[in-house]
Amino acid sequence: MFDNFPEWWQSLELLEQIYWGIAIPFTVFFVLQLILTMFGGDIDHHGSTDMEIEADDGIGFQFFTLKNLIAFFTIFGWTGIASLDSGMSNGLSIAISMVSGIIMMLIMGSIFYFLGRANESGTLKMKNAIGGIGEVYMLIKGSRGNIGQVQIQVQGTLRTLEAITDDEEDLIPGNVITVVAIANNNILIVEKSKS
Repeated sequence: MFDNFPEWWQSLELLEQIYWGIAIPFTVFFVLQLILTMFGGDIDHHGSTDMEIEADDGIGFQFFTLKNLIAFFTIFGWTGIASLDSGMSNGLSIAISMVSGIIMMLIMGSIFYFLGRANESGTLKMKNAIGGIGEVYMLIKGSRGNIGQVQIQVQGTLRTLEAITDDEEDLIPGNVITVVAIANNNILIVEKSKS
């Protein structure tokens, strides 16, 4: 095929040329996208933190994305080539290619949707810490004098989180605290437990 490319290309019908013209570049994009995804080049917009913005509920299932379109055209091109090579008519090969591409888009969309949902289930929601009881880990100066740290169980996991206090007295390591609110920058507002 590639020994004498111009001759091979001229021997193809127009529809075959279209399929090959779509299949080759989109396969290259698909492979690059796959490599980048596997090696961390596809970083989500949340960064590396394990917290999320409380009002952000995510974006659910997405059908028309760049990844899905690349997958569509990759499968569309190769399915069309295979259909024509097996002797199918032009109309049938186009129909099969379209259906195959749409199925691939649905599969890709579903994969990223369910991966996103799995990621969300482990995401720390700071509001779940309100009312929780923990222990001071690093000194928290009174009247919001500094940002200290507390250890508290949130969502079934013991975590060390930043905290401030409105109490006038300092909270020293070992003090038992209660979380009363969350500051705008996801810092716990705590007070010394009464009990």
